[in-house]
Amino acid sequence: MAIMCEEAKAIKNLPRMLEQVPGIGVVQIGEGNLSQDLGYPREYDHPTVASAINEILAMCKEYNVPCGHPHVNPKNVEALVALGYRWLMMQPELSFAVVKMGRKAAGSE
Repeated sequence: MAIMCEEAKAIKNLPRMLEQVPGIGVVQIGEGNLSQDLGYPREYDHPTVASAINEILAMCKEYNVPCGHPHVNPKNVEALVALGYRWLMMQPELSFAVVKMGRKAAGSE
């Protein structure tokens, strides 16, 4: 089962959900809605938004639940894998180049 974390209230409740809800296989960060809820629509690099995203990723690591990133492309795939994202949503491409880059960065190619 996958859950979306896309508002400040969800971040606050995430530890409890990860402790009490069996079967959560991935926490997908809903960056667009999260940034909107925090008052900085689509400003993913804004310190408030970036901090919230990092908080979600840290909680996922703490509970050993894969954290999903929704905006993966050739420019950020290696950095996202290095940060610890374990579920990556690639943008539509006409090739599998991003998938190959992600697999290589994760050590599975």
